[in-house]
Amino acid sequence: MAKHTQATWGGRFDTGPAALMLRFSESASFDRRLAPFDVAGSKAHAAMLAHVGLITDRERDAIHAGLDAVLASITSGHFHWDERLEDVHMNIEHALTTRVPAAAKLHTARSRNDQVATDMRLFFKHASAAIAARVRLAQRAILAAAEAARDVLIPGYTHLQRAQPVSAAHHLFAWMEMLERDHARFGEVADKANVCPLGSGALAGTTLPIDREFVARALGFVDSKGRPRVTQNSMDAVADRDVYIEFAAACALLGVHFSRIAEDLVLWSSAEFKFVSLPDAFCTGSSLMPQKKNPDSCELLRGKSARLQGNLHTLLTLVKGLPLTYNRDLQEDKPPVFDSFDQSLLCAEVLEGTLHGLTFNRERCAAAVADPALLATDLADYLVARGVPFRKAHHAVGAVVALAERKGCALNALSWAEVKKIHGSFGEDWASVFDLGRALAARKGTGMPGPAQASRQFARWSKTLA
Repeated sequence: MAKHTQATWGGRFDTGPAALMLRFSESASFDRRLAPFDVAGSKAHAAMLAHVGLITDRERDAIHAGLDAVLASITSGHFHWDERLEDVHMNIEHALTTRVPAAAKLHTARSRNDQVATDMRLFFKHASAAIAARVRLAQRAILAAAEAARDVLIPGYTHLQRAQPVSAAHHLFAWMEMLERDHARFGEVADKANVCPLGSGALAGTTLPIDREFVARALGFVDSKGRPRVTQNSMDAVADRDVYIEFAAACALLGVHFSRIAEDLVLWSSAEFKFVSLPDAFCTGSSLMPQKKNPDSCELLRGKSARLQGNLHTLLTLVKGLPLTYNRDLQEDKPPVFDSFDQSLLCAEVLEGTLHGLTFNRERCAAAVADPALLATDLADYLVARGVPFRKAHHAVGAVVALAERKGCALNALSWAEVKKIHGSFGEDWASVFDLGRALAARKGTGMPGPAQASRQFARWSKTLA
């Protein structure tokens, strides 16, 4: 008879793993954070085993009480994690069995393959909700910043060149749209995770009379009508890592949006723009240059974006060459996921804090948006309204711009006589185009930056974020 060398699979082996192999293969150092989900899954599984008669109600109650005690020990920081037990599942089961003899029956009709798949789906539902809630807080900070700068106008940019005038609120609401898509995306990830794999076993289910739908209901894997949602193929259930990748992808795209917002703030806070001041609490100084105020929170948001993209790439590369079903490579799927969760939460919180202290420099913004060249397109529209085909109007205004550049003056400093020589459709009122208030008010279509639409967007976002 072989010597018992490992708590979970040692019957097959004459000797235990080398110490180096234990250190190389253990995952409890990072998957221990799944403990609350593992305990929840085990309690639901024990309840199901009692429900179908595989254990008694007394055994179920003892297992439940023991699991609560183990989780309390973990939560308080008194739990001893043993790398020889490899992972969170076996550490908890071993601790439980020392307390409750009936716990030896807990792993009936269950494999660590479907156990970890269930734990992770519970984690993704929790993680997606947590990030979505934090994104909401960042959006509220954007709304507050937009409200404080409601009357501020700035240039909008293409190719980092001044393009057309917009309100600061309109620009901030563009950020809001980005984050709203992120918020919805995490809801979609949570929905994808909301399917119970427990009962799939190692890959082929079990011959024992289990009730998978019972477990799904107990763990909240249900649809909007309370009907249980369970996986439909036992092999796919333990091999599938799509939700991991979708979660990491949602985090990566959220990071990209944070990075783009941060880049706007880095530019706007520079001496060259000076449109905004960032809060001291989210900036740092220089060890050499005493005058410096560096936008470190924004620069780190850009940097974290690369890290989140790296986590996504890790998962894609990890999975791409694996045959069905479970392979030990998949142990490495958790660190990038956990890191993406932690960093996404942290980034959202930092963005919120940065925005709460954001102030606009009204004088600099007003000076920048006063550039009449920003309304060159409006001048073309003026000609179009007088019956000139747009392409001809565009060329005529281009000639006006070139004339102003040659003379070294602003567009609206040219005389009517000068512009009329370029195109006869310019009337005496041609310079009225350069009134900013008129230009913004004319932009009243859905999604445009005019004051009427801005009021609608303020109302919309206030309702959405209430």
